[in-house]
Amino acid sequence: MDRRKERRLDLEMPVRIWGVDRMSRPFAEIVRAGNVSPRGAVLTGVRAKIQVGELLDVQNGASQAQFRIMWVNLSGEAGIQALEMEPPIWGIGLPKAFEMVGTG
Repeated sequence: MDRRKERRLDLEMPVRIWGVDRMSRPFAEIVRAGNVSPRGAVLTGVRAKIQVGELLDVQNGASQAQFRIMWVNLSGEAGIQALEMEPPIWGIGLPKAFEMVGTG
């Protein structure tokens, strides 16, 4: 059974992330965002040593927002969730895309 509150799309796009790693060093890098929902995504290719609970700035094109890191694994993946008051940044109409999925 899926515990997610929002539907997700299996998209993949390059995004810029920046923040402070667990050693209190600033970092910025380009990674891939996938498995997106209006309020979250999974990042892949993260090289910085980030930790759960920390904040991360994410930029997709001209749009950017702050996210909280929800989980991290050793293979460079991280689950992120947008802070409550942040605007959606994925640049697609996700509710409309959900309607189109499976319409052939």
